[in-house]
Formats: sequence, C-alpha cells, structure tokens
Amino acid sequence: MQTVPVALDAAFVRDPYPVYERLRATGPVHPAVLPDGQHVWLVVGYDEVRAALADPRLSVDKRHAAPGGWKGLQLPPALDANLLNMDGPDHARLRRLVAGAFTPRRVADLRPGIEATAGALLDAMASRGTADLVADYAVPLPLAVIGDLLGVAAGDRADFKGWTDTMLAAEAGERVDARSALGELLAFLTLLIATKRAHPADDLLTDLIAARDGDGGRLDEHELLSMAFLLLFAGHETSVQLIGHGALALIGNPALRGAPGLVEELLRHDGPVGLALRRFPTEDITVGGTTIPAGDAVLLALGSAHRDPTRYPDPDTLDPNRADRTHLGFGHGVHHCLGAPLARLEAEIALGALFDRFPGMTLAAPAGELRRRPTIRVRGLAALPVRLNP
Repeated sequence: MQTVPVALDAAFVRDPYPVYERLRATGPVHPAVLPDGQHVWLVVGYDEVRAALADPRLSVDKRHAAPGGWKGLQLPPALDANLLNMDGPDHARLRRLVAGAFTPRRVADLRPGIEATAGALLDAMASRGTADLVADYAVPLPLAVIGDLLGVAAGDRADFKGWTDTMLAAEAGERVDARSALGELLAFLTLLIATKRAHPADDLLTDLIAARDGDGGRLDEHELLSMAFLLLFAGHETSVQLIGHGALALIGNPALRGAPGLVEELLRHDGPVGLALRRFPTEDITVGGTTIPAGDAVLLALGSAHRDPTRYPDPDTLDPNRADRTHLGFGHGVHHCLGAPLARLEAEIALGALFDRFPGMTLAAPAGELRRRPTIRVRGLAALPVRLNP
C-alpha cells in the first residue's frame, strides 16, 4: 500500500485504468484524496471489492460516518431518505415497494415502447446526417423510459437532466449552484406528487403514493419524495453512459456488434459506475491486510476490479465472447441494482437499433479529444459527435 494518497483528479477522470493498474501492483487498498480534498480509502482488488460490497459492516448510511468525515453533496432531508442511504429493515422495506416493477417479466413488457422510442430518435437524427449520440440518443432514450414508467410528462424531462448534471458536477468538486438545483428538483417532485394524488394514473409513482396514503402507510412523505428522486436519477444516468460507451466501442468494430455477451462485457470493460457509492465501516475492519477505522469513507473501485488480471485474463481487451461474463457493474449483495434488467434491455435495444440504422457511422472528432463528464463516480462522455453515413 502506498502511503501518499492517490489523487482522484481530472487526469484520473479522463482515464483511471493506468492508475488502477499501478495501485493493484502494490496492494488492494490505498489512501486517496477526492477533488474536494476529502481523504478516503480506495479498494482496488477484485476479491476485496466483491467481498466489501456484501459486507454488512460497511454501511451506506451516512450516520455511520466519522464526525466531520464526509462532506459530499448534501441532499435536503426530503430527498435523502432513499435506498442509497439505508441498510437493514428500512432498506428492505422500501426495496420491496418497487421491486415488482423491475422483474425481468415486467421489464420485458417494456420492449415495444423502448423500440418505438429508439426508432423515433433515430428518425430525427437521420434527417441531419450528423449527431451528438449523447444528447440526441443516449440521454433522451432512458429518460423517456423511466419517465413513462413513473408518469413524468415529456416536457419536464429535460429539466431533470439539467438538475442531474449539476449534482454530478458538484459531487466532483466543481463550483456550481447545487443548492439551487436541488431546490428546483424538490419543488418539481413535490408538485408532481401532489398532481398525481389529485389525478391518479397507471404508473409506478401513483402506486408509491397509494402505498404512502393507504392504511398503515408503508413509507413516509420524505421516503416517497426520496424514492421518486432516486428512481428518476438512477433510472437514467447510468443507462445514458452505458449506451454512450457502448456506441463508442462499437464504432468501427462491426465484428463486436450483436454478440450475445456484448452488454455484460461493456459493463465489465468500461462500465458507467467506476466507483460504488461511499461506505462507512461500523467498526474497525481489515480489508486486504489494511485496517480501516470505523467511520472512515471507503470507495470500492468497480472499474479496477473489472480490470484485475487475477480475475479476468487480458482484462483491457473488450471481448464479448469471454467464458466468464460475471461482473460487479450492478453491485453485489443487498444493494444489487434493482434496475439491472431494465438497463440491460435499454442498452441491447439502443445499440442494436443504432447500428442497424447507421452501420457505417464514424466519429466526428478524434477519440482522444472526446470530453468526459466531470465526476469520479459515474464514468461517462459529455458528448459523442458522429457522422451517421447510413
């Protein structure tokens, strides 16, 4: 383990994999410093990351952080009571309320709508000849899907994307007005829930309102708002980056397109969640031979685990035909991503439809000059300019 903390800086955001390779060579756990100056522990070995994801002593509840030990983006209480900040019975209770909407069978029923949305977006792109695959395709497709599922009007979805961008930039230490964006977001969700209370519809948010307002309400008002926030945020942001990274990987590589293991390999090779949500030990613990004090912030480097050669032979190569298609891209243990079936389906449809329509598509900028999102946790492209060349 190195004693000088590794800087998770702008160079790390652009390409974390050389940093991970260097760190893994000297140990599975290292001190690190975030862009805002906070000190954390970074776990980089596959075995250690997988074990830590399922370790009940590593809590996502910020109340277990050491006093003054976590200064990340502070959500208002009405948005903070969500699954990403809960363990134990409360986590299980809220998870059960939404789990039924994301079963493989229920998600499969969404296929025709996703295909229709993808087709409409591709039609609009075809009329121009060039496109930004992030803004024109990877963003609006998942936003439309989760918006329809929750019952968010089409005209309100662009605002939500702007609020999400502001939150991610603030988390990365950029000087942005996150408080204003969070206030606008909270006001939007409050009005949306009030509207649906007055006019119930056939959507997931109406079902959650019924669970809140019914006999023995199964969640409180803050939990209702927080669940709506989490489903909208988590329900689109990582899918945006999975589609964007997938498109980048497949441009100029027709042999990879349509492979049965493609989406799983994209999630492993350069998945959208490079660092899992911060965790806090509830007691002093030992990870990979390193003692981590109770309350210290711990980041689990999924991106590094997925390039660990002790687990994946030739890990830097994108190979959809790998015998081992398992990965940690959706987490592991009780916090495994509920929306995994939906994310897989969206990526499969989005990438298949894109290259069926534009098989000769090329980049409109050098790959080395593509802009990245300014966040260490969600690895993604800010833009992906292309020439469609149908």
